[in-house]
Amino acid sequence: MDRHIAITGMGSISPLGSSTGEVWQSYQRRESLIKAKTFNGEQVPVASLSDESEKILESIRLENQDYKNLDKTVIMAIHCAREAVKQAGWRKSEMPEVGINIGSSRGATELLERRHAEYLANPSQRLFPLASPTTTLGNISSSVAHDIESNGSTFSHSVTCSTALHAVFNGIAWMRAGMANKFIVGGSEAPLTGFTIAQMKALRIYTNDLAASYPCRPCSSETPLQSTFVLGEGAALFALELLSDDELKNEKMLGVIDSIGYAQENSRTPTAITEEGSALQKSMRMALKNMRDKIPVDLIILHAPGTIKGDSSEMKAVMSVFGNELPVLVSNKWLVGHTFGASGSLSLEYALLMLARNCYADFPYPITFKNVMRPVKRIMINAAGFGGNAASLIVSRV
Repeated sequence: MDRHIAITGMGSISPLGSSTGEVWQSYQRRESLIKAKTFNGEQVPVASLSDESEKILESIRLENQDYKNLDKTVIMAIHCAREAVKQAGWRKSEMPEVGINIGSSRGATELLERRHAEYLANPSQRLFPLASPTTTLGNISSSVAHDIESNGSTFSHSVTCSTALHAVFNGIAWMRAGMANKFIVGGSEAPLTGFTIAQMKALRIYTNDLAASYPCRPCSSETPLQSTFVLGEGAALFALELLSDDELKNEKMLGVIDSIGYAQENSRTPTAITEEGSALQKSMRMALKNMRDKIPVDLIILHAPGTIKGDSSEMKAVMSVFGNELPVLVSNKWLVGHTFGASGSLSLEYALLMLARNCYADFPYPITFKNVMRPVKRIMINAAGFGGNAASLIVSRV
């Protein structure tokens, strides 16, 4: 009997909201969630959590004395894991067997910068005793494991902007190898800090357009020679299970992972991303080749960070792979900006919401291609990051 990797639960928190209904409403409103905030004495467009979502995180901090010293990336992950487990209906007796892989491009960004600033201000003074464990990347998954009382394999990783999709791939690999039956996977990122903003500005990709209705405009035909990159924060986690054909008919099943693809650029440019997007070409072709049937992909959620080179290389890759038979192409970065390591997980959430409703939210501004309406039954998600790694995941709903 065939066994399938199914997504049976998910939880998220981002500028889109903290519940499935709230997130979908944000997509339907088609209003950018990017607003100006002050960093280093300068107004900068970013996509940050709402006050309501911040209150959710604060309530988690107040539950446990140990949580007060955790970074925002960790608290977001704890919230998302709880929601994913709840939706999946996993019992407490099952939790010790659950594996966890939560990725993050930067890890405990806010806390690390704060502790480092304290050290620079007074290097002779003893640092906060928990500075090291609470600022390590592994602290994200291990804290979630403690919270949901899991004793399974627990690890974190960073593969820059494709981190969340690689977490999904890792969960699949462990389950296919018979080393786990359930896994929590995804990404969490809270990069809205002065130093991180400064890094992006040093690359000359950050937008200065504060007045635009959509400060981040990937694939825009109006600004083809202008980078409109904007940073956002958020997290999304998913409960994966191995299910049989009969079990896939369960109404709680959110989606099935049909196939995955991955590749690495061999470029020596600063970002290691080639003009033709060769790694994305390879990852998409691998994912298409390994599908369990030949039902076509109806829609692609682009990585499309809003940068000149990033958007252009991905479009060239998509055209190379699909030719004139383009699926519908969409993005959510015009809403929430680029959330680094969490971006792939927020795209996966978007995919599952579209599959459940058989519809999508098109770009709200003129773009460089034309989408043709069609039923949405199978979706590809792309992610690519600094260093040249690329990832493609195909998901459907039985």
